[in-house]
Amino acid sequence: MTIEASSTATARRRLRLGMVGGGRGAFIGAVHRIAARLDDRYELVAGALSSDPERALASADDLLIAPDRAYADFADMARMEAARPDCIDVVAIVTPNHLHFPAARAFLAAGIHVICDKPMTRTVAEAEALADLVEKSGLVFVLTHNYTAYPMVRQAKSMVADGVLGKLRLVQVEYPQDWLTTAVEATGSKQAEWRVDPARSGAGGSLGDIGSHAFNLAEYISGLKVETLAADLECFVPGRTLDDNANILMRFAGGAKGMLWCSQVAPGNANALKIRLYGEKGGLEWQQESPNTLLHTPFGEPPRLITRSGPGANAAAAHATRVPSGHPEGYLEGFAQVYADAAELISARLDKRAPDPAALGVPTVHDGVRGVRFIDAAVRSGRANAGWTIV
Repeated sequence: MTIEASSTATARRRLRLGMVGGGRGAFIGAVHRIAARLDDRYELVAGALSSDPERALASADDLLIAPDRAYADFADMARMEAARPDCIDVVAIVTPNHLHFPAARAFLAAGIHVICDKPMTRTVAEAEALADLVEKSGLVFVLTHNYTAYPMVRQAKSMVADGVLGKLRLVQVEYPQDWLTTAVEATGSKQAEWRVDPARSGAGGSLGDIGSHAFNLAEYISGLKVETLAADLECFVPGRTLDDNANILMRFAGGAKGMLWCSQVAPGNANALKIRLYGEKGGLEWQQESPNTLLHTPFGEPPRLITRSGPGANAAAAHATRVPSGHPEGYLEGFAQVYADAAELISARLDKRAPDPAALGVPTVHDGVRGVRFIDAAVRSGRANAGWTIV
């Protein structure tokens, strides 16, 4: 099946979206569906919404998906959708981590574009195999590192690239939470239960769940690649086999140094993602829980607070902005921007035109490979008593 065969019309219609995972009881599936609807670029028409066939069909009924497009298995969905004249254009994969690779592989083989949750796969071998499949297919693959799509994050990346900070010296990023401070996985919490299971989560606990976001943000804004790291990993809650806290030193290509802290056992923290970058000419600071502002501190000058749609905001921020100045914008809109950029890339393929260059900032399969290599390197470093390890 060719790329063009997945559609019989131009992009002057909503893209037909399918979803794998995200059924009843799943948190992130609803977030993806809201994000896809926010800019009115998609229509959810098919799904394999649970690994439990009964729940999958019931979930599809909840979402008004037609019975003949409600599937009990993602492999059947990929095969049967590819055979339809109104085949889905793109699938969103929002399952636990162990299903990301086989599901993405199935839909790529069927000629269907993919939007996938992070971390992309459980192992480096899977990540590299998936990147190879994407390259050979020529299809769009977007990874939902949603924090890269916040207006002030896009602004920060643009400012660093433009040399506003000069040569970067320091990158400090942290993502603490507190929801796993106790053994909540033993209480029946579905969200906690799979995240602490190596068979479904992979080798990283907090590393994979939130550390991957912090790592991605550090490389995304800085434009630099981490070459080596030294990781001190800990499982503080008795009985866990995956890390719930990580302190990591990082060395970037070009000489910059960094620190990354991720924790899910830090009481008083909900989603306190924060990044600070310092160069020869000044610094930048951004906090996810106050996402509409960016602190710029030029060396030897008063600090400057840049707001999302106020004085000092640039074109990169404007591209990712939806609501008027003074109104808060954040998590759902960040997810929506990833979906909007993905829609632009896919629509450009369908229309046989070049995409809007602003949409090219969306995370790709190569960012996914970097994230999985980070998790792998951190786990290996932790096992070597925080020895320096190549990413």
